[in-house]
Amino acid sequence: MMTIPVDPAPMWQPLRDVRTLTGKLVGHFVDSVATCRTLPGDAISGDVTAVTRLCLEIVGGMLDGRDETERLNRLSIAAAGWAREGVPIDTILHAFHEGFRLGFDAVFAEATHGDRAAMIEGFRRAVAMSDLLCTTVTRAYIREHRDIAGEHHTAVHTLTSALLAGQPTVTMARECGISVADAYSVLALSIRRRAEGDDPRVNAAVAARRTLRRVQAALAHHGGDEVLSLLSVDGGTLLIPADLMDSDALDALVAALSRAARVAVTGALVPANTEDIPAAAERAHELLDMVERLDCAPGLYRFGDLALEYQLTRPGPGRARLGELLAPLDNHPELYETLRVHIANNMNRRRTARLLHIHTNTVDYRLRRIAQLTGLDPTQGSGLWQLRSAMIARSFHTGPTLEARLA
Repeated sequence: MMTIPVDPAPMWQPLRDVRTLTGKLVGHFVDSVATCRTLPGDAISGDVTAVTRLCLEIVGGMLDGRDETERLNRLSIAAAGWAREGVPIDTILHAFHEGFRLGFDAVFAEATHGDRAAMIEGFRRAVAMSDLLCTTVTRAYIREHRDIAGEHHTAVHTLTSALLAGQPTVTMARECGISVADAYSVLALSIRRRAEGDDPRVNAAVAARRTLRRVQAALAHHGGDEVLSLLSVDGGTLLIPADLMDSDALDALVAALSRAARVAVTGALVPANTEDIPAAAERAHELLDMVERLDCAPGLYRFGDLALEYQLTRPGPGRARLGELLAPLDNHPELYETLRVHIANNMNRRRTARLLHIHTNTVDYRLRRIAQLTGLDPTQGSGLWQLRSAMIARSFHTGPTLEARLA
């Protein structure tokens, strides 16, 4: 509780004329504060006037040294209401500061040069009162705003879970106030963990949560409330209404999320009608898993981009047979890694050599050794096709790539 020492000085008398000053302040708010100009007459004569009067009563009580806790609690309740109604906090604080400015004008209108000490002390008291009122309002506003955001987050989480599970959502959507589209772009998303090394000063869990918060903020900025998401620090699923973003916008969204996260973000896209979301999400995550196993570059992938690779990874005797083509390289991990990097770099010898920190002649030698051991020449079209297919199949037969296993 905060009070101002009792001061019966005549200079404070204008602030004690609550009725007159309330009318003057409310009139000024209606003329100069944007939000007030859009309010209906009953709101101005009711809410705005009541809160203005309440603030003046608090100021008067503080000047008299009274405990104003009860009125401050009422002010907190009003601030929570403004948060629920979406009144911008900067508009609210601007109105408070305008009120104090007019209060200064009224208090010091008749001041003379001899009142200098009193004016300085008066200014200090006014700042203290402004601080108390503004912090009371801001604290209550932010607390209510966080509660509303938490309720909305829970509603989005519940609705998204229901859509992904194929459960009825009509009633749930109406209760949440969230519209359900007829069709969605279903995105499986992967957020790469930042490589922090062995630095003991870095808390990996905290760093991952910060990355997730940046992704969520960027998603809210680019997609608004219409994008439904279930995300963890490693990624998750996005449901984007089909008519919200076209193909280029979806590519731009993933790129924007990656920039915001400051780590690589990879997505896999499968379009679907609302009732087909569960199957589409399953396929999108299968496609994303394949993209990661094949060490593809970060970005957004569609089913059509990797349909052949997807088919090669389906279980069956064909996949097992393809995987066996690379068995001769099991005891030569440097050859397997050279082949993997060379294929990923579109057979660019110089780039492969640079990434592996070897000479281009060493690349050529290793490719010849691969041909000798497997009977398939990676420098020839037919041999390269079979080796690449075998690598795709083996990525699912043996689990993650050699690079991932050694990481």
